[in-house]
Order: sequence, then C-alpha cells, then structure tokens
Amino acid sequence: MLSLTTCLAPLVLAGLLGWTGAVKAFSRGTAQQAPKTVLARMLRSSERATVVLRATGGAELLIAAGLSAAPGSPLPGTATAVLGAGFLGYLGYGRAVAPESSCGCSAREDAPITWRAFARAAVVLIGGATVAVAQDPWWPTLSGRPVGALAFLAGAAAVLVALSADLDRWWLLPLRRTRLRVFGHPLLGTAGGDRVPVAASVELLEHSLAWQAAAPVVRSALLDHWEENGWRILQYSGVYGDRENARPVAVVFALDATAGRDTDDSPIVRVSYVDADSGEAVAVEELEAVPSRRILPMAG
Repeated sequence: MLSLTTCLAPLVLAGLLGWTGAVKAFSRGTAQQAPKTVLARMLRSSERATVVLRATGGAELLIAAGLSAAPGSPLPGTATAVLGAGFLGYLGYGRAVAPESSCGCSAREDAPITWRAFARAAVVLIGGATVAVAQDPWWPTLSGRPVGALAFLAGAAAVLVALSADLDRWWLLPLRRTRLRVFGHPLLGTAGGDRVPVAASVELLEHSLAWQAAAPVVRSALLDHWEENGWRILQYSGVYGDRENARPVAVVFALDATAGRDTDDSPIVRVSYVDADSGEAVAVEELEAVPSRRILPMAG
C-alpha cells in the first residue's frame, strides 16, 4: 500500500492542482471572488488580488504538468511542497486577521477558512515532499496493478472532494436534504417534521430583498417568533423617524415555515411595521424618510 501511495501521489496532486489552477487562471469567477478573499485585504486591492490569483493558478498548472510528465524528477515534488507550505502560511495569516473571508483556494469558495482548507494544504505539502523524495514514476504501477491503482485514485479523489468546500453543493447539500427527508430534522422531533429550524428561517430572511428594504428600520436581533397558519412570524424592534421625531416600531416578518436556503431560493416574505406605543400599523410611506445607517469603519 505504501508503494502504491508513493507511486500514484503525483497523479493525485496533479489532478488537484490542475483543477484549482485551471479555475483560478481561466474562470470568470476569479474576479468576482477576489474581493471576498484574504488576499484582497492583504494587497488592499481587488484588482491586484485577481492578478495574483490568476498567476497562482498558472503556477499550479505548470506544477501539475510537471508532476504528470516528470514524476522521476525531484523538481515538481519540491515545487509542490513549497506551494503547500505557502498555502499553509497564507491560511494561517487569513485565519488570524480575517476569519470571515474566504481563502480563494479554488476561486469559487465563498466559505470562511476552516480546517478543511488547512487539511488540503497539508496534503499538498506532505504529498509534494513524498514525491520529491520517492521520485517514483506512476505509469508502471498504473499498468501493473490497475485494480488497486484505480481504487486508490478513487479514494484519494473522494478525500479531496470532501476537503473542498466549494464542491459541497454537488454532494454534501443533496446528502443533507436526503437525510432530512428520510429522518426529519433532529431538532424538531416527530411533530411538524416539515418545519425548518428557526435559525434557518432567520438565515433565509436575512438574505432576502425584504430584509434589505427593512434594514434601515431594524435595530435589534430576533426578539420573538411563532407560527400561524403555516407562516413563521419573526419579530424585531426598530425605529422610524429622525432625531426628535424618532418613534419605536415592531418590525414583523412572515415567511413559509418550511422554507430554508436549501429549499427555496426566492421565498415570499411579508413585512409589517407596528407602532410600539399606539399598536397601529405604520404606512410604508412614513418609513421612506428613514436614513440609512452609517457603516462603521473596521478597526485595524
């Protein structure tokens, strides 16, 4: 098994770096994802971050080609190990200064940096060092032990897919949906098995246009929630008016109690405003004069 691993490691690493490099170098999403990455914060420019991401993708493609064509040379393995070490240092910096940002490892990853990104970078580092030391060509093993080689490559591919957050939508989300349909949500018990958790409704609400429209009025986190006729009601407190005319208001949202971000991309959300003192509904026209809240500067 050890010889199988060392011989086929160049192919596994070439596949990983070839995929991430191609996405960074040629995908249109690179420029869109660059502002969300730690790299944009480091370089203080989304444009420079895009250039660096594309250049990194090109380097990954060159290393992948070297791993595939010249596994007997220590150079591709050494370059892979150096790249993995650089990734680990970059991820450590990003986790320390901007944990909410994505790493941009595949230019499609919106998720914050997690242990999976570190694990994948460690695989690149350790795999590259193994290839540099072993210098074993992969084609004799692939031709001499095809069944074992294909099984190993399939297992390695499954591990790399599991370590790639941007591929979750292809396997993890469908798996979770299937589990919920079969077993129901564990927080809901047997009653109302089609209901999603309140946190899922809040997440769905906060990504809706209704929330964006009401955001200048809302001044609190979720205060209360209940269900009525299939609707989940979420209550927040808010303020309308300006300065001496400012008045407290209850902001009430209603959305489908069975809808979540995984089940409905464009939910129907109803919003009402109730004066906290009089209990009367506040007309939307009265809220148009509410000033937008100023975004506070981030501490360096």
